[in-house]
Amino acid sequence: FNKSHSAAYALVSYQTMWLKAHYPAAFMAAVLSADMDTTDKVVTLIDECRDMKLAVNPPHVNHSEFMFTVDGGNAIVYGLGAIKGVGESAIESIIEARQRDGAYRDLFDFCRRIDLRRANRRVLESLIRAGALDELGANRATLAAQLPLALKLAEQHHQLEATGQNDLFGMGDPTPEAVDHQVLPPAVDEWEEEIRLQGERETLGLYLTGHPMERYVAELAGLGATRIARLALDGEAPATNGRRRGAQRVMVAGLVVAVSHRQTQHGRMGTLLLDDRSGRIEATLFSDAYEQYRDLLIADRILVVAGGLGFDEYRGGLSIRVDQVMDFEHARSLSASHLRLCLDGDGMPSPAAFTQALSELLSPYLDGACGIRLVLRRPEAEAVIAFDPRWRVRPADELIRRLERLVQPGRVEVVYGRQPVSSL
Repeated sequence: FNKSHSAAYALVSYQTMWLKAHYPAAFMAAVLSADMDTTDKVVTLIDECRDMKLAVNPPHVNHSEFMFTVDGGNAIVYGLGAIKGVGESAIESIIEARQRDGAYRDLFDFCRRIDLRRANRRVLESLIRAGALDELGANRATLAAQLPLALKLAEQHHQLEATGQNDLFGMGDPTPEAVDHQVLPPAVDEWEEEIRLQGERETLGLYLTGHPMERYVAELAGLGATRIARLALDGEAPATNGRRRGAQRVMVAGLVVAVSHRQTQHGRMGTLLLDDRSGRIEATLFSDAYEQYRDLLIADRILVVAGGLGFDEYRGGLSIRVDQVMDFEHARSLSASHLRLCLDGDGMPSPAAFTQALSELLSPYLDGACGIRLVLRRPEAEAVIAFDPRWRVRPADELIRRLERLVQPGRVEVVYGRQPVSSL
């Protein structure tokens, strides 16, 4: 009995390994489809796809099926069935209409052609936040703003069809061209990156088209943090009586992917799984550190942790024994020297208007130690204006986002020059 089972399992293992080695995209698409109802498993499998260098394309109503599918030989298309809040009946309606009449042209065409009894407003909002309606509008924020009108026009169209009046009155397709521009909500700026990614996290269970850490990567070196993928022990220390070998102090910053709390014989402890897009590592806080920092141990938060890096025999890899934790904004405020704003002279707005706007923008944040420097650039010269110390600010994320809207994205830089956080 045992040998027969072992033989059968060995054969299945061989077959799956062969498929994974020779048809990786098709194999992973099948595995993802089998577990698509379990978000935690989908997240783990998507990570496996990335490790295998397989591209994972976001879901889209013009390309996706209910299950995960293969696009070419090295890309997987996200299945609509894995989007939270979108039922099977709604997806069937979307796919049936696409197969019958072709790809959807825009949001108004999409709402007109699907069965709104099976795909209600909440379903469409989930599709927008998941990115499944991208390319049907200027951006996700615009799609969300135009959705009420698109639904209203689609409902009117369906009512006229039901009463047979469509041909009588010559009602055309309610596309943006047929809608009065005074009624059609105009295109709006895209949601902030944080909001857009959070929408993906809530509907897909993971960040698919970006990562919350991306906006902080340029600051990590100045902060004194090491990328997780570059962590390594300087030397192989002999094993101790515990589970860990060696220990050297390191500091990393990352997104808290998972948090666990548990009671041990020596008190409460917590474990974080940190992800900085270059890799992942477990960080553990024992009794004293746990009690001091437990309020910061929250999933989906960007944290900076410092402690001893060592080899964990139990886990079979590197881990950090944490003795210091802080929010990323707090770590930045401790060691950032100044914010540098760059303006091209030719494109500079009215000096008076710009000065007034900048003054109003900075005022709520004048409770920090971070200076402000304005760099004015022209082809023939460059000038740097250092603001008076009275204009020192707290370099919060929101302040940086507002400054980028005032100047241009990518023209606001956090410059580090004070004492590194790791030495505090």
